[in-house]
Amino acid sequence: MQISAIRLEQTLPKVFENESIPRSEVWRSDITFRRGERWLIEAASGGGKSSLCAYIYGSRIDYLGRLWFDNTDTSTLSIADWQQIRRVSIAYLPQELDLFPELTAIENIRLKASLTDSASEERIRGWMRELGIDFRADYPVGRMSIGQQQRVAIIRSICQPFDFILLDEPVSHLDEENNRIAARMIVREADRLGAGIITTSVGNRILIDGLKTIRL
Repeated sequence: MQISAIRLEQTLPKVFENESIPRSEVWRSDITFRRGERWLIEAASGGGKSSLCAYIYGSRIDYLGRLWFDNTDTSTLSIADWQQIRRVSIAYLPQELDLFPELTAIENIRLKASLTDSASEERIRGWMRELGIDFRADYPVGRMSIGQQQRVAIIRSICQPFDFILLDEPVSHLDEENNRIAARMIVREADRLGAGIITTSVGNRILIDGLKTIRL
């Protein structure tokens, strides 16, 4: 299933239903993210940015309003539909990273890559060299620093086909140099696929040029 546009229609987390929330360009609004575009969603902590990513990824449905992939209401999608979407249409880097601590860095990445066979061992190791963690390839993720873990998760997120990539605070633990390297890698893959980028930030934003910024 190729997705050309993601549309939010008066979407709001249910937990905010009876609350007075600050003016938002996303919640209780109609907004469309199109394939090939680059978006930055800025939010205060607790504003719901991680919830938004989870709604788009289909891992949470506790919201009001509607969410569309092109002309398909996502509430009508089956489990099998969502599995296929996560495999080839939407890549996701969650804030919590969701790595397997007992597996090595390369094993965590291979596990994701094996679902679509879209990233060769050579490409994976090349990405690891580019981000300066190739020397940790066979190291258990649970024994790596949080910054190193974040770089593993970034590589894992781009080792699949995607129409959109969701990045929830992707560089919160990276210095400026590694931020720029990660941004370059993500943009390169997104451009190769003609994909859209949706990233969030509460402070340390990813250094991608041409981001359209909206406030959650």
